[in-house]
Amino acid sequence: MILLSFDTEEFDVPREHGVDYDTLHEGMEVSVQGTERILDILKANDVHATFFCTGNFAEHAPNLMQRILREGHEVACHGVDHWNPQPSDVQQSKEIVERVTGVTVRGYRQPRMFHVSDEAIAAAGYTYNSSLNPAFIPGRYMHLNAPRTWFMKDQVMQIPASVTPWIRFPLFWLSLHNLPEPLYHWMVRRTLRHDGYFVTYFHPWEFYELREHPELKMPFIIRNHSGLQLCQRLTRLIQMLKAEGATFGTFTEFVEKHRPQ
Repeated sequence: MILLSFDTEEFDVPREHGVDYDTLHEGMEVSVQGTERILDILKANDVHATFFCTGNFAEHAPNLMQRILREGHEVACHGVDHWNPQPSDVQQSKEIVERVTGVTVRGYRQPRMFHVSDEAIAAAGYTYNSSLNPAFIPGRYMHLNAPRTWFMKDQVMQIPASVTPWIRFPLFWLSLHNLPEPLYHWMVRRTLRHDGYFVTYFHPWEFYELREHPELKMPFIIRNHSGLQLCQRLTRLIQMLKAEGATFGTFTEFVEKHRPQ
């Protein structure tokens, strides 16, 4: 099964690079446009995905949240304010997203894949947590001792992002931006055969034309193949996987299929 996911948040990356940026107005406009492009791609290719949404995004784009659900995708939580995560976000984001959407939320992913309390996740009633990128990258993705495939902890399924089996090369958003597509596709197929499933994630703002906005001071590795070029790359990835016979599903569907009884 292919688990496509999108960290659907207010665009705040310019602030990481010293830009005075209004995330709840300018940033939301960028993310809304990107989310609409993502939904168009998924609809055109008849696949479903999981959208990890911040409370801020849900409250500022309620109609788009309804489109996500109407088109058969899953909504999960991604904190409240992406720029300033708080311990209380685990519970508060669930309350916000459920209020806006009217559906029960099953999953959580911490902003920027930072550590989140397993106890808080379980206490809030989530059935899965996808806040781990077990890659071999110095910094916040350096998790060599963590399991690289799903595992159970405190009755909650932990679903890490996929990395290659041996050297733990990450297969997340930056990889699709920057690797030659044939190489990326080969690594994805190899990991899918080894693990039996594949997890990756993107952000709506990657599908915005970042190269046309030098004032945002985005690094080249983020600007590279962004916007419509990334739309094309994601489309080709989905089509390659479908041609290989892979099926796509939501995280909750995966949990229901694999969780020990």
